[in-house]
Amino acid sequence: MPEQGKPLLKRRSTTLQEMRMLIRQPVLSITILLILTSLVIFILFPLYKIAKLSLTDQAGHLTVANLINVFTSLSYRITFFNSLKLAITVAFLATFVAYIFAYALNRTDLPGKKFFNLIIQLPIVSPPFILALAVIFLFGRQGLITRGLLGIKNHNVYGMHSLILIQVISYFPVAFMTLSGILGAIDSSVEDAALNAGASNWHTFRTVTFPLSMPGVISAFLLTFVQSLEDFSNPAVIGGDYAVLATEAYRIITGLYDFNGGAALALMLMLPTVCAFMLQRYWLGHKSFVTVTGKPTQKTRRMNNGAIPPLLLFCSVVVLFILLLYGTVFVGAFCKTWGVDYTLGFSHFKYVWGYGKDALRKSLTLACIAAPITGILGIGIAYLTSRKRFPGRGIMKVSSLLTFAIPGTVLGIGYISAFNTKPILLTGTATILIAAFVFRNISVAIESGSSTLLQIDQSIEEASTILGASAGTTFRRITLPLLKQPFFTGIVFSFVRSVTAVSTVVFLVSPKWPLATSKIFGLFEISKYSDAAAFVTLMIVVILIAIAVINFAVNIILKPRIHKI
Repeated sequence: MPEQGKPLLKRRSTTLQEMRMLIRQPVLSITILLILTSLVIFILFPLYKIAKLSLTDQAGHLTVANLINVFTSLSYRITFFNSLKLAITVAFLATFVAYIFAYALNRTDLPGKKFFNLIIQLPIVSPPFILALAVIFLFGRQGLITRGLLGIKNHNVYGMHSLILIQVISYFPVAFMTLSGILGAIDSSVEDAALNAGASNWHTFRTVTFPLSMPGVISAFLLTFVQSLEDFSNPAVIGGDYAVLATEAYRIITGLYDFNGGAALALMLMLPTVCAFMLQRYWLGHKSFVTVTGKPTQKTRRMNNGAIPPLLLFCSVVVLFILLLYGTVFVGAFCKTWGVDYTLGFSHFKYVWGYGKDALRKSLTLACIAAPITGILGIGIAYLTSRKRFPGRGIMKVSSLLTFAIPGTVLGIGYISAFNTKPILLTGTATILIAAFVFRNISVAIESGSSTLLQIDQSIEEASTILGASAGTTFRRITLPLLKQPFFTGIVFSFVRSVTAVSTVVFLVSPKWPLATSKIFGLFEISKYSDAAAFVTLMIVVILIAIAVINFAVNIILKPRIHKI
């Protein structure tokens, strides 16, 4: 037989084996089919609609004028490079800060770990406007620091410098959650081997610990990169003259009613995120990071005790600054008029309760529905694409890749164009909002799960199968408990981002389903900053309670049961 025919026969044989595997496991087959269908409908179809809109004019005629205009216009090129410069800067700084926190809290005996862990969760559980509001209160024209302490009048707080500060503080906790699971899972025996061979603590960190944590570093960088690119709320509130793609797309669609031009700009916004993610996948696909095996391991080594003082100082400065920002907004919620009359009272809370009670209730309802779906679907996709071989696996991997790489603004534009007519008419309904929450926020669960699975030796699952457990039992009792951290991360991230979403749903909100963030944005537009402070304070309290309930539920549901197999 010719040599060129052997790979074809091998592929056919592999496909037949995969088909037989699916036939023997009907539950797995149905699960794969449902996931593939949902990804095609809610990811690929909206992207197709965006591409179609960008290649047609308002009369529906085929044209490339929209794309040519976007890629040749000087103003759009400036906006594109503004977005790219901001995103790269924020991603680098946020990942750097997150890694220091994750290392300090997972690999050293740093005092006050619970306190640090609690405080750095605040940017995750708060609406995106709160840090912009705090910066305005502290450094604006009536700022407590600029005007009150330093006597600087008419200080311009708007622009790139404020955006970098706000986005780094906003997004480094998300990077921390990804890195924390990676650093906490590294088997200390590999570090012991380096130390026993005579390596110093710094050399061990540089050559062992840091390389093993690279899946988390790359994932954290990409997460913050995409979040900065897609951020709509902060540039809209405090960006000033610093134009970015997300706000420009919103202006084109809502201000000029040009969906075709907005779709072309959405493709421009997708370009850097998709390229970055492809590079990440290529890099991770050629390396091994397994450290969690079926062999007994000792407790995680506490490294570099001599580094505790500088780590403690760094973490303390960052946490104190976060407390300053949030404390300012909290006090501002009770002040009658910030910068003019600091009389304390509850008038702002009374106002926002009547103004946004219904919107807050509906936001929480939708988030409670979307969060568990996101967590389960994300872990399922991560497990299937990492551990199973089946027909359609490539489509699932590409589609799940796109859920990570698509900025929220792009997804919102795709949804409003894809589901505005029959056969799938969802505009103005709760379903389109839930779908947007699920498929926008699923990326964290997928990436956290995939990064963790890279470290888990498949021999653990194989041992369970050899002992007679089914694939479903092995996944439920072996793999899933090991994925508790990324599962919790996915649910919490989805819940919080659903409650506080802006860019994804800015085109999807309707009078029947108003959201809390749209109400807060309305307060910013009319400069009712103290009322906005009261609203976000109320939201933070509600979200913190919800996270505590989620944490309790996940710990009970995913309590390890390995000994029962």
